[in-house]
Amino acid sequence: MRLYSMPSSGNSYKVRLLLALTGRDCPRVDVEYGSPALEAAHREGRLPFGKAPVLEVEPGVMLAESNAILCWLGEGGPFWPADPLERARMMAWMFWEQNQHEGVIAVRAALVTYPHRAAEATPERMAALLEAGHRLLGVMEAHLDGRDWLVGAGPSLADICLYAYTHKAGCRGGFAMDRFPAIGAWLDRVAGLPGYVGLDD
Repeated sequence: MRLYSMPSSGNSYKVRLLLALTGRDCPRVDVEYGSPALEAAHREGRLPFGKAPVLEVEPGVMLAESNAILCWLGEGGPFWPADPLERARMMAWMFWEQNQHEGVIAVRAALVTYPHRAAEATPERMAALLEAGHRLLGVMEAHLDGRDWLVGAGPSLADICLYAYTHKAGCRGGFAMDRFPAIGAWLDRVAGLPGYVGLDD
């Protein structure tokens, strides 16, 4: 396998984190914004949907989309619930992450982090994203109150998926994470998993 990964991206980090937590070694091609490696990956057709991450599962066989990659790598493993209902609930959180959470939490952080997106960071847009993000984090906070993990009695792909952008929501996105103690405790539990690696590791 070979992973085409954008080092600063939470979506790419999800895959790197799952690989680390499951002890799998996978060669990586870093395709950061503006890099020659990104240009080459586009030119060579390595990014089917035009973005990272992409997992080359075998030579010339490309699997795109972070959560699809998580499912392919995670199926049958320790982060894959055996119970069909728990598995469906895990996937519901993963769908929610891409449909709701990522488009607000990650986007606000991107507008702050990436110079080429600074022009999009109007005061009105940033305020709207802040309000929406706090509302979405409130959904997670209410669900995690009294629970250790998003689904079932142990960590699943849902936790890995939502950890990626949530754990940087404060320092990158400016969200008031002190409002969400249950999320904070959950973030600590994920970071304490054996094999854990951080975004910048």
